[in-house]
Amino acid sequence: MSTKYAVLIYPNFSLQEITCLTSCLTVWFGEKIDIIASEKKLYASEEGFSVMPDKTAEEAEVSDYKCLILPGTIFPLQPLFDDKLIDFLKRGKNADTLIASISSSPIFLSKAGLLEGKDFTSGYFMQMAETFPFVEKEHFIHRPVVEDGNIITGIGMFFREFAEKVLNRLGYDVGNHFMDTSGQEYSEEELTFYWTDDEYKEFLEELKEYDNK
Repeated sequence: MSTKYAVLIYPNFSLQEITCLTSCLTVWFGEKIDIIASEKKLYASEEGFSVMPDKTAEEAEVSDYKCLILPGTIFPLQPLFDDKLIDFLKRGKNADTLIASISSSPIFLSKAGLLEGKDFTSGYFMQMAETFPFVEKEHFIHRPVVEDGNIITGIGMFFREFAEKVLNRLGYDVGNHFMDTSGQEYSEEELTFYWTDDEYKEFLEELKEYDNK
């Protein structure tokens, strides 16, 4: 089965802002995610993790995927002036792909022309919006998450709400209280976890591989 999801990365990208979404896609729903970047080299996240992309921006197309995810970065200028990255986004202007962009990354969409006439939000400073003429300030909506057409944008601190909106749009059932435990109290029984019999058998089989070492 072809990969339906991709994450675009760049120097100092934020894992924290997207892992609520990506972990649900992979762990909860068994999806695979391609990592795309300008070059085939290690990229360090802002948290200090090194990630090797699966494809370069020249090898991939936005339209190849059901959803493209863009994390934020605390240093957006380098990717903003990365022609390979911006050209990759430009090629997806007419794609049906859902684009999920959080924190500072919507400015890349603006430069690529993907936000023309679309409402959006972002976590970058307003002076950036004043500096770059390609940012349509009249469409900058100051809300946690904004959905307009095939683009969902979010502010970094609302990563949970952003993930929930994207997963719902993709048709996944994440319940009515997605990763929100505020104000809830739990009994000891609710916080005691058991495998099913089949899961426990699978664990024991896996354990044998280590017992024989």
